[in-house]
Amino acid sequence: MSTKKILPALIAVLAAVQSNRADACTGITLKSNDGSTIVGRTIDWSGAKMDNIYVVAPRNHTVRAITPAGPDTGLEFTTKYGYVGMGMEQSEFLVDGINEAGLSAALFYFPEYGEYQTFNNADAEKTIGDLQLVSWMLARFATVEEVMDAIRDVTIVNIYPDASTVHWRITDRTGRQVVLEITDGVPHFYESEIGVLTNAPGYPWQVANLNNYVNLVPGTAGPTKLGALTLRAFGHGSGFLGLPGDFTPPSRFVRAAFLSSYHTPLATGYDASMHAFHILNNFDVPLAVQFKDAKPPVDMPAATQWTVVIDMAGKMIYYRTMYNSAIRSINMNDIDFETVSFQSHPLDAVMRETIIPVVIQ
Repeated sequence: MSTKKILPALIAVLAAVQSNRADACTGITLKSNDGSTIVGRTIDWSGAKMDNIYVVAPRNHTVRAITPAGPDTGLEFTTKYGYVGMGMEQSEFLVDGINEAGLSAALFYFPEYGEYQTFNNADAEKTIGDLQLVSWMLARFATVEEVMDAIRDVTIVNIYPDASTVHWRITDRTGRQVVLEITDGVPHFYESEIGVLTNAPGYPWQVANLNNYVNLVPGTAGPTKLGALTLRAFGHGSGFLGLPGDFTPPSRFVRAAFLSSYHTPLATGYDASMHAFHILNNFDVPLAVQFKDAKPPVDMPAATQWTVVIDMAGKMIYYRTMYNSAIRSINMNDIDFETVSFQSHPLDAVMRETIIPVVIQ
């Protein structure tokens, strides 16, 4: 692929990320009674309308990474495992996905708090850009432990020097999940026991901040005596009074942590996947709320461009988009990763809602 094909799209993507208008992605994790782990998330880019795609990669597909020096100048790697990923603009830039070994990887915007190593052309052959790290992890590894070991041997940089940073959620088939954040040029892994990720600040702060909401419980609060008065809740759900409802990353982290921690029993991976969509409904971001005077510079239906849910045991990928809220699926069990060709396709063949008429007899 030529520089002329890659760099304009790359710069457009990174300019949108840098705009500080793409910071509302929310990730959750659920478990079903049959042992499946479900990872779901929203992807929010409010500064630009992206060409959102899904990518299918076979085994034995060789890639050379993009670096600040240009296309095909960085780390070369060959896919050990076939994978399906969701991305933007170009097949190299995956945001979320899962491979045939059961490893899932996803990136989330991480402004102001991350810091990668400085690019050194002498180290280009072991260097990979942050936006390609998901595809590298899916291509090469089966477990969280393997990723943690391999990160020591690569250099992760911004492809575009002025762009902000991201951090990553990595989950394997055992259900183990870690968050990777790079600060001062050093990778840090945090065990993700709560299964939630948003954006800034860093993951340890977000977890500590949950202690500010120790009063939140499911159900209805009260009645409570206040002097001669008896105070009663106006309705169900008052145990969650004080749950933050705004769209800042800390508030979304708290909301996601509580909503994903309290749910009815989920029998199968399918049941948990569909429930994940209901939880993630709470994180759809109306476009205008992210701009002063409610005047967005882009013409889109929403800031939440798409939502994806992955049943890791079932190897099912479900998604919907800002244009079409109908849930679509990709069954990885139907893909022969030995023979399938490398390919990418738009998430929406037609950018409009699927409306099913109700026929009255």
